[in-house]
Amino acid sequence: MFRFNKILVAIDGSEGAKKALRVAVELAKRFDAEIHSISVEEDLPHYAATVGEVVEAKHERNAYFDKVNQESVEFAAKEGVTLRTKVVAGHEVEKTVNYINERKFDLLVIGFMGHSKVFGRIWGSTSQTLTRLAPCTVMVVK
Repeated sequence: MFRFNKILVAIDGSEGAKKALRVAVELAKRFDAEIHSISVEEDLPHYAATVGEVVEAKHERNAYFDKVNQESVEFAAKEGVTLRTKVVAGHEVEKTVNYINERKFDLLVIGFMGHSKVFGRIWGSTSQTLTRLAPCTVMVVK
């Protein structure tokens, strides 16, 4: 039987990511697998009037992902699973693919749609690109 040993779930706080987390936790329980999450902060503003604006933006993003990851860890713990979280800054696809390669994950679980600057009822471009470029099995959760 095929099994997953090391699962990565992409978490951005969206409803799609929450669905992906639920599925990833269930798979981790079923396969007794390690489970990790990655949250990717978009780059800070390139043009700011003051350094204070950049510091404030960074603080807001840190606080946001702290809350999202704390909720995710608590959800997993209630299901009897230990979730290890990672937050990185940069491009979502590049950072996620690099993390998969570095840590040798064998499954990536992502939401069908997440946070995006472009809204619509189409398959998110990030999940499409990750599905194409990830060096492991990818599960897209709707």
